[in-house]
Amino acid sequence: MRRRVSPRSAPSAAARHLSANRAELVRELAEWLRVPSVAGAPEHEIDVLRSVNWLRGTLSEIGFPTVEMWSANAVHAEWCAAPGAPTVLVYSHHDVRAAKDGTWEQTAAFEPVLREGRLYGRGASDAKGQVLAHLWGLRTHLAVTGRAAPAVTVKVLVEGEEETGSASLSDLLDEHGVTADLVVFSDTLLWHAEHPAVCLGLRGLVLAQIEVYGPRTDIHSGAVSGPAPNSAVALAGLLARLHDDKGRITLPGFYDDVTEPTEQTRAELAALPYSDEDWLERSHTRSIGGEEGFTVLERLWARPAAEVISLESGTDTGPSRGAIPAVATATISIRTAAGQRAEKVAEQVRRWVADALDDRVDHQLTVGSPTDQEPYRTPRDHPAVAALAEAMEAGFGRPVGRMGNAGGGPAELLARKTGAPVIFFGTGLPEDNWHDGDESVSIDVLLAGAATLAELWPRLALLDESTK
Repeated sequence: MRRRVSPRSAPSAAARHLSANRAELVRELAEWLRVPSVAGAPEHEIDVLRSVNWLRGTLSEIGFPTVEMWSANAVHAEWCAAPGAPTVLVYSHHDVRAAKDGTWEQTAAFEPVLREGRLYGRGASDAKGQVLAHLWGLRTHLAVTGRAAPAVTVKVLVEGEEETGSASLSDLLDEHGVTADLVVFSDTLLWHAEHPAVCLGLRGLVLAQIEVYGPRTDIHSGAVSGPAPNSAVALAGLLARLHDDKGRITLPGFYDDVTEPTEQTRAELAALPYSDEDWLERSHTRSIGGEEGFTVLERLWARPAAEVISLESGTDTGPSRGAIPAVATATISIRTAAGQRAEKVAEQVRRWVADALDDRVDHQLTVGSPTDQEPYRTPRDHPAVAALAEAMEAGFGRPVGRMGNAGGGPAELLARKTGAPVIFFGTGLPEDNWHDGDESVSIDVLLAGAATLAELWPRLALLDESTK
């Protein structure tokens, strides 16, 4: 199926300014990507601090009069030079996932390289590239308007624990009493480089870790095979019951609170250009599954999902020891949809494991934690949504659609703590290989994203006081 590509409009002043500074943007991002700010790794604590200091210096160079380090991994900056204008909090993160050298073919993870319009390196898309789009968006906003300060009051909060669950974020927000009229959340994907769309929400996240215990020790299979309990088989049997034959999740009462997508939402998602071939190519997946009765985009953005993201038992390296494993472990990632709450889903997981696991084995289940995330939906009639759509159309030079985000993030937490609605804007794409080898970012998309943000600030400044 051939993709429909809308014709581009003439580049805006912001887009032209960024095009002229393309090489400098790439140089700056590459410099930051060389800092291996890996989340949750003690040996990289100093690198996280170096990443913090890189960002602090850059924010100061742009002109932020107040730049502070909040904890050892978070940066906060504030530029209040627009009395009466809305206060906008920009949220993102600079920590990155660990990298396996054997999965990187274009370059080593922290040795960025530019090839065919893409900059390769860990964090290029998730999410240092997204932060950089904001930095260059502000620079461009000032350059093309001739202003000495942004048209709105801008606060920036870039944390260094997002990849491990943002454990300290709630306390940081409370400690510093962060407030805003609007939050711009930048840790999301776009649907397609040629078909930009406004993201109107993301799913929540509940993680469950289960350990299943069979024999009291790893034991020679020839000695006890047959009557002995097998932890791997019991765990595999449990996981095989996670979905029914229609792709629905089997946790008791799981769908009771799920908000069904509206006809408007389904029509908006159907309007996005889609083909199975394009999706399979860009997502690096072999086939399409999921819940019957919903399209692929509805399954991604409007319905819950449950995936096994780690599974381990028996001999993990070297020749087999020929033993029945004493322990088998798995991690289940549950992406919750609108209407669901993490605490209730955690209880559903506990009931499901108790009912479905073979009673010949023992187990330990860990589910429900402060780092669980709730789903969030932007109020679609908020004027900032229209402002963002206009800014994206100017920045990308194309009409924009509507979409969601398949992943999670602390958007609901930010909305609850600041008292402000959240809008989403990211520059990632499904083909950017987040959390995998050869992560990369399209420089063209990064430039269009920065142009979008440059166009956004003056539009937000025009929002009526009553809508803030």
